[in-house]
Amino acid sequence: MKDIYTAPFVEEMRKTTANMYRLGWDERNGGNVSLLLEESQVKDYVDGAVLREIPTGFSCPELDGKYFLVTGTGKYFKNVQYAPEVNLGLVRLTDGGETAQLLWGFTDGGKFTSEFPAHMMSHAARLKIDPQNHVVMHCHPANLLAMTYVHTLDERAFTRTLWQMCTECIVVFPDGVGVLPWMLCGTNTIGEATAGKMKEFRLVIWGMHGIYGAGKTMDETFGLIETVEKAAQIYMLTAHLPRVNTIRDDQMVELAEYFGVNYRKDFLN
Repeated sequence: MKDIYTAPFVEEMRKTTANMYRLGWDERNGGNVSLLLEESQVKDYVDGAVLREIPTGFSCPELDGKYFLVTGTGKYFKNVQYAPEVNLGLVRLTDGGETAQLLWGFTDGGKFTSEFPAHMMSHAARLKIDPQNHVVMHCHPANLLAMTYVHTLDERAFTRTLWQMCTECIVVFPDGVGVLPWMLCGTNTIGEATAGKMKEFRLVIWGMHGIYGAGKTMDETFGLIETVEKAAQIYMLTAHLPRVNTIRDDQMVELAEYFGVNYRKDFLN
C-alpha cells in the first residue's frame, strides 16, 4: 500500500484546514470539512479493513458505499496538519448511510464531526444537482457572522447586499446564498434544512452561527466562502456610514451577462 500521508486528498485537507484556521474561520474546534472520494482514489492507500463501525444517526441511502474524508468532532483545525491520523477519518458509508466504517484515522478513538448529518445530507442534495460536487465545508467567518446580527435574514435581501459589495460577487456566486435562522446545530433537523437549501444554493448561511459551502473542489468551495466573507467585511466596514456609491442592479445584470453566468434574476429589482 502507498503511504496515506502522501495521498493528494490528505495533503489537500491538511493545507485547507490550516488556511481556514489561519484566517480565523475555525476557532478552537469550530468548523468541519468533508470530501467525497471515489474508490479509485483511496484503494492504493487503504486495504479495505474496517477498524471499527460508527453509527451515523441518520439514513441516507443515496450515499451507501460512498467514501468520505472528514474532520473529527472536537478537533482543532490547527492540529490537522501535524496529526492528520488523529484529526481526520476516512469512512465508507453502509447500511443505507446508517453506519460509517472507519478505514483510517481517528486513532485516539474519536469520530467524525457532530455536523456529519448536515454534511452528508448536503452531499446527497448537491450530487443531484451536480455529480461533480464533492466538497462540503462549514466554518465561522467573523464578518459574515457579524452581518447576520445586523442584516435581515431574508435570503434575497442578504444576497443582493453581498452582490453590491464587490464587483466579482455576482460572478462568483450567481446562484446567491440561502439563509437559515438560528437553529440547534449537530441535529438531523438542521441537516435536513441545510440540504433543502442546497437544492438551490451552493452557499447556505446559518444565522448567528456560520456558513456552509459546497463545490467541486476544495479550492472552489474555499473560494466561494472567501468571496462571501470579503463582501461581508466590506458591508460591516460601511454599514454605519452614508452610502454615496453602490453597484446598481443594472450594472450587476451587465456583469452577469458579460461573464455568462446563470444568476438569480428574481434577486434583483
